[in-house]
Amino acid sequence: MMETARRHWLRGAGAGLATALLGRAAQAQAPVAVRPEAQPESAVLLMPGPEGGAAMRWAEGVAAGLVRGMPHLMVMRPQVLGGPDGVTAANRFATLGAGNGRTLLVLPGQAAHLRLVGESRAQFSPEAWLPLCVSWQGAVLGGRGAWPPTSPLRLALPSPDAPEASALLALDLMGVPATPVFTRNQPPEDSLARGQADAMVLSGPAPLRLARQAGLTPWLELETPGRREHPQLPSTAATSGPAAALEAMQAGFAALHLRAALMLPELTAADTVASWRRAALRWQEEESRQPAEAGVPALVGAEARAVMASLFPAPPAMLAYREWLLRRLSWQAG
Repeated sequence: MMETARRHWLRGAGAGLATALLGRAAQAQAPVAVRPEAQPESAVLLMPGPEGGAAMRWAEGVAAGLVRGMPHLMVMRPQVLGGPDGVTAANRFATLGAGNGRTLLVLPGQAAHLRLVGESRAQFSPEAWLPLCVSWQGAVLGGRGAWPPTSPLRLALPSPDAPEASALLALDLMGVPATPVFTRNQPPEDSLARGQADAMVLSGPAPLRLARQAGLTPWLELETPGRREHPQLPSTAATSGPAAALEAMQAGFAALHLRAALMLPELTAADTVASWRRAALRWQEEESRQPAEAGVPALVGAEARAVMASLFPAPPAMLAYREWLLRRLSWQAG
């Protein structure tokens, strides 16, 4: 499987790399082998499954931009581990110890959120990891009618441990009466279509469009500190409550916003980090040329570090969220 993925990688994401290899071989007049100094460096990219899934498709585009932006020849070798929540891949990444800059991780928001709620499988501590490239999508609360609602709200949620539950915490902190309606394996839109719910969380590249398609009014942007994707909407920034509860709420929002992040291990050498960050700027430039309606913000550098910080709150906030889940939804991680 890995060999098949590697061939696909070199055909797609590594097209420019193949051209560079052939060009240098021709200059050396070596018909069989490339000169030793032209041999590319190799990096492993750990990512959630399944093979050919959303994480791998996103990572292919990122890897292509990074390969083109590196100052030397580079081959990115994908290694698919576990399921789409990303916990298995993150656990493996955490066991690697000091980073040499040759292993990177694709981290989805779901993995960070499962650690927040206390999922026993999530045995990683990402606070010191270095975010290289971040794909940051929108997240809003939408419902029927105008905001604020005049009657108790029925909020469609996939499950108690889903990041969407943070919107219920926000409503509690805002003093808006709300009842969760768990949809389990059914799309939340179905609950609204059947009249079983009045509101839902919408996250993705174009949440306002998703709200309109579902016949909903975008009510609130579920924003993280210091960043707004939809400033025309009312903000949750004025929500009041204990500091730990507010941090927990924002961590849930951040998990909704995070489509995926490319991470370097802690203790990666400074010169190696600098090379990757220069390549990340190339990726950001290429992403900025995508159509606005199809793309999501591509963040690097200080912006990437700032948004990722919201995903990993201090232990009191993690405890506050777990206690709220138990008290409000009678749920705790197994």
